[in-house]
Amino acid sequence: MDFFDVVKNRRTTNGPFLPDPVKPEHQRALVEAAAMAPSHFNSQPWRFALIDDKERIGEIARISGESMTKLMEDGTFWKRYRPYFRFSEAEMEERRDGIFIDQMPSVLKPFRKQIFSNTGQSIMNRFGVPKTLGEDNRKLVANSPLILAVMLDKNEYRPGELSGFYSVFGMGAAVENIWLATAELGMGIQFVSTPMEIPENWRRIEEIISMPDDLALMAVYRLGYVPEDKKRPTIDWQSRQRKRLSQFVFRNSCDVSEDDGAGLVDGSPEGFERDVRPGPGRADSL
Repeated sequence: MDFFDVVKNRRTTNGPFLPDPVKPEHQRALVEAAAMAPSHFNSQPWRFALIDDKERIGEIARISGESMTKLMEDGTFWKRYRPYFRFSEAEMEERRDGIFIDQMPSVLKPFRKQIFSNTGQSIMNRFGVPKTLGEDNRKLVANSPLILAVMLDKNEYRPGELSGFYSVFGMGAAVENIWLATAELGMGIQFVSTPMEIPENWRRIEEIISMPDDLALMAVYRLGYVPEDKKRPTIDWQSRQRKRLSQFVFRNSCDVSEDDGAGLVDGSPEGFERDVRPGPGRADSL
């Protein structure tokens, strides 16, 4: 695949993976791609744990599902991430950021815009939405053939120092290399993020992977091969839009916005289609 095609096809996979184990050579390719990332003085502060043991994956899945349910039931999730939700295609087209909830049970659709109110929270709890989302989340993680834990060397991670910033920047670059590699390998990847919202649950995952004290657990991902016929979760969203150049790029000074013109987002240079869009049936486009 051409490099720019890889960039264009990079996605977050919200749906299930195939049950097939991730090939050892592909696991190796992912972490070798990560190792090619730039880092401060070539410090390479990242560490990775590749988890394919079903029992450990099941434990992480339970924690993830429990975390999702708790965050949804008490309203923490909706309150914390309210700025990122869009409720119409028109709003999504205007803002070109955030996520649009476009799939949910028909009984809940009339209440979609009320999810941030106390009434909306009460309705969702009554219909068991938090438990539905939590169970969906547990199944997605439990049926993932590979979990990737991303860790940072605490000796390099020194908040407040420039080297601390660069260590996090380098880790991000390493993860982006992994993400791009999944597009090349026919794989998908998604954050397992909800346990991070609950400190004691994040510590439970650290214990599952026997993480030493000199490392900091920064992120957890689930990976696997993406089926051609992608089944979407019960409640799902899409995020295919990207900001126009004029919304995030300046020319010479921040007083002058860049012309939109042709480019990755809305143009069609060689190797790109006109828009960055998921394939048929895909909502996994973060």
